[in-house]
Amino acid sequence: MKQEPGVALLVGAGDAIGAAVARRFAAADYEVCIARRDASKSAALIDELAKAGRHVQAKSMDVRKETDVQALFAAVEHEMGPIELCLFNAGANVSKPILETSERLFFKAWELACYGGFLVGREAAKYMLPRAKGTILFTGATASLRGGKNFAAFSSAKFALRAVAQSAARELGPQNIHVAHLIIDGGLDSPEIHRRLRERGVDVAGMPSDSLIKPASVAEAYWCLHQQPRDAWTHELDLRPFTEGW
Repeated sequence: MKQEPGVALLVGAGDAIGAAVARRFAAADYEVCIARRDASKSAALIDELAKAGRHVQAKSMDVRKETDVQALFAAVEHEMGPIELCLFNAGANVSKPILETSERLFFKAWELACYGGFLVGREAAKYMLPRAKGTILFTGATASLRGGKNFAAFSSAKFALRAVAQSAARELGPQNIHVAHLIIDGGLDSPEIHRRLRERGVDVAGMPSDSLIKPASVAEAYWCLHQQPRDAWTHELDLRPFTEGW
């Protein structure tokens, strides 16, 4: 959906994909709101973009709380303007053997990755439908397609988020709201993934170039989805590095 610059609301925007998407949309003159549990963690990014003359805000909220989600959308619409792009990027990547997966852990993964996505998608639709335009993006993972060993909680949540995205796309698409689900099938080139790989004994420095997905490359895919003409919308897009087995 090609549009004039508007407002991009990024929910669950951390320091990897979320930050990259913020940079990409800000570079296209969008006003950007980064929403996460602790907005102070985005202070360096806000300063970086502000120095470049970009309009970016960060807000603290809990994506699992309906009142927080509703208050976030109301504030952004009032303070910044109509939301043209909404990204749900909150994660719940936990790995535990099924016998060690507590009720609380399982529920928390679902609550964050699926229920939060439902709340955000529903609220985005509430504001976009009267205007008959907008894009809603959901970040998925390999776990959206298959339940891996030790990933019962995470996979079930990501499977469910995929279903929410599909249902929303079928309902909202005919009303000119583009809903897309992106499967990130591979490790991100980020400090956190580097740390996990090193813990597994992987020589990160010795890995082939481009064997991890750069957050900026993910952000570019999100941008392209938002720009698609409505006669050729993509609902599901999977991204993986050339070395990734699938």
